[in-house]
Amino acid sequence: MATLLIVHHTPSPNCQALFEAVVAGATTEDIEGVRVVRRAALSATASDVLAADGYLLGTPANLGYMSGALKHFFDQVYYPCLDTTKGRPFGYWVHGGNDVTGAVRGIETITTGLGWRRTADAVTVTGEPGKTDTEACWELGATVAAGLMD
Repeated sequence: MATLLIVHHTPSPNCQALFEAVVAGATTEDIEGVRVVRRAALSATASDVLAADGYLLGTPANLGYMSGALKHFFDQVYYPCLDTTKGRPFGYWVHGGNDVTGAVRGIETITTGLGWRRTADAVTVTGEPGKTDTEACWELGATVAAGLMD
């Protein structure tokens, strides 16, 4: 059975709504043979990353960058996972008050360095998430999870 690791930092109701939509998509009944593991960014470890076959990452955009929690996650797992996880699929979502550019750039740079392969369009949301945003997050979760099905 494949494992999908969802690493997230959800400090606000807006971030929580997007996270819940991603989880709902990844765990929809149409997805079979994929175990979904959820970890808060400050709790996720290199062992979690090494044990997973694909990844979903979620963060708010804080002060022009990804959250410190997601950056801490990357700092902890980068070198221990660098060679072993190359080519693994991932997707991500970012929520910001008015701009997510720096957070997107940071995630893209780090995942490129890791050699991960983005298999779904990133979901970026500014302001309060609407129905279209939560649907996009649902689709993100379902797409990355479906890609791990045998």
